[in-house]
Amino acid sequence: MSDDKTPVPDGDGVYDAPDCSAVLADLWLLLDNECDQEARARLQEHIKACPSCLEHYDVQQQLKALIGRKCGGEKAPAGLADRLRVEIRRSVTIRQTTIHIDPDS
Repeated sequence: MSDDKTPVPDGDGVYDAPDCSAVLADLWLLLDNECDQEARARLQEHIKACPSCLEHYDVQQQLKALIGRKCGGEKAPAGLADRLRVEIRRSVTIRQTTIHIDPDS
């Protein structure tokens, strides 16, 4: 997984590729079709190239389908999706290991 920075446009208005933490935080936006075409393309491109994010995407997709089958037709209270989205973003954890090699050793 890459460093923990959110994609932002560079000087030319082109977005950097999203890192894993940004992709994982936005999986439900992708699954629920709640992101614009550019964001969708960036997320899908990353997921296709990253086995770890693809695995998370597949699990979330299966979970969404299961919830749809078991709870189909029931309407969630207003604001629940927003509260869940905030909690999901807060719960995403990325572990990164950095190794520094001392050239004098």
